[in-house]
Amino acid sequence: MPVHKVRPDISVLNDSLEAPGIGHLPVNAFVLLASQPVVIDTGLGLPDRNFLEVLGSVLDPADVRWIWLTHPDRDHTGGIFDLLAAAPKARVVTTFLSAGFMSCERPLPLDRLYLLNPGQSLNVGDRTLTGFKPPLFDNPATVALFDDRSGVCFSSDCFGGPMPSAELAHADDVRAVGVEELRAAQLLWATVDSPWVHNVDVQKFLGTFQPLRDREPELILSTHLPPAPGLTASMIDTLGSAAGESAFVGPDQAALEQMLAGFEPTGGGHQPAPGSPG
Repeated sequence: MPVHKVRPDISVLNDSLEAPGIGHLPVNAFVLLASQPVVIDTGLGLPDRNFLEVLGSVLDPADVRWIWLTHPDRDHTGGIFDLLAAAPKARVVTTFLSAGFMSCERPLPLDRLYLLNPGQSLNVGDRTLTGFKPPLFDNPATVALFDDRSGVCFSSDCFGGPMPSAELAHADDVRAVGVEELRAAQLLWATVDSPWVHNVDVQKFLGTFQPLRDREPELILSTHLPPAPGLTASMIDTLGSAAGESAFVGPDQAALEQMLAGFEPTGGGHQPAPGSPG
C-alpha cells in the first residue's frame, strides 16, 4: 500500500482492486494529523495489506483519537477492529444507521461510538470537521466531511472513478489521467456506485452540490480516486451531468462463461463454468 503525503498534515493510504471490465479502482483511507489524530476509513483489510503496519508509517496507531467511518461498507471497515484494539483511546465517528448496519456482522463497541449526522461538527483540537451528505453515495449512512482548517473535502465514494491501470490507481495526483478519460471514469462510477442517479429529479440533484460550491475545496480526497487538487469545479460539472445517465448493467452468465473460456488452463485442467455440466 503506497502512502502519499498530500499535505504536511494529511496522508493517503492507497490501495486498489481490479474490477474486470471496469478498471482498477482506488481504495483509499486517510490520516489527518490534527492535534487529536484522525483516521478516515480503514481500507479493505485484506490479509496481505497490513493496514496497521502501513498506518504505523505515518503515526503510532496508539495515538489515534478518532476513526471517522464514512459508511459501513467492507472497503471502508476492513481494519477498524484491529485499529480499535491498537488505539485504546480512539472513538468511532459514525451514524446511528451505520452502527446498526455493522451490528449485523460484528457490532462496534457502543462506549466507543460518537454519533454525528450531516451538518454536525466535531472539534479535534486544532480544527473542526463538519459532516455533509455527498451528492452521490451507495450507502444511505454515508457522511463525508470538510476539514475546516485545511479546506480539504473527504468525499467518501463520491467523485470516484476506476482507472485504466493499477499504476494510475496508485497515482498521487489524478491529473495524471487525461481530462476526458477522467470524466468518463467518473460518470461510469456514478452509474455503478449510485445506480439511482438515472432516476432523480435533476434540479433537486443539482442542489445537493451546494455545500461543495459554498466551500470550494481546493483538494478533494475520494475513497475511489487519486487525490484531486484544483479540479473541484470541473468535477462538480461532471457529476452534475450524471443525472439521467443510463443505469449500469453488469455482465450476465453468458459473459462470465466467455471470460472464463479465455483464461489459461491451470494445472488442474479446465474448470467448468458455474452452472454448466462437468
